[in-house]
Amino acid sequence: MSTAPVLAPPDQSVNLDPDQRVILQEIDWWQFETFLAIRGDRAGVRVTYLEGQLEIMSPSRSHEMLKTLIARLLEIYALEKGFIFEGYGSFTMRNAPKLRGIEPDECYAVGAAKESPDLAVEVIWTHGGLDKLDVYRGLGVREVWIWKKEQLKAYELRGDAYVEISQSIVIPGLTPSFIQGFLDYETQTEAVRKLQNALRK
Repeated sequence: MSTAPVLAPPDQSVNLDPDQRVILQEIDWWQFETFLAIRGDRAGVRVTYLEGQLEIMSPSRSHEMLKTLIARLLEIYALEKGFIFEGYGSFTMRNAPKLRGIEPDECYAVGAAKESPDLAVEVIWTHGGLDKLDVYRGLGVREVWIWKKEQLKAYELRGDAYVEISQSIVIPGLTPSFIQGFLDYETQTEAVRKLQNALRK
């Protein structure tokens, strides 16, 4: 078993609050399951597994604040529009035959609780890491929203690949660009209030 160095953003002056991440190579499925069992329910790290690579990531404060803001905005949108929107948080999704596992930043089922979520949200705060879309592809998640490089984008699983979409397929009428417009307020509370006001006009 070998390890890669902790990944950091290419320019520390750009990201002064990086996530901390290590990627372990040549990890079999049994070792992945054993790691999950030993870790238990302790918070603080999120894991991604892709065909023998295990990423262990400790999200930064900025990462957590941004993913929470996106989650709050999505949840308020669903509430105001009257959708059933079941949040699963960062529960561990895994598929042994596909050799994939992940703990999303946030994930949701729309319409009713289901075995697996319809929508996952990922914040790519620090450069590097495993290909999250490749992991979700093997898990069959219908839609993934990814914030990266100041942009929020949505992807739909079509066949065996994700394609970028301008409007959600699981949340009728919602676009990533609409949510993006509420990400730059000074506080989460202000952003949520602005979203509510916009929806109630």
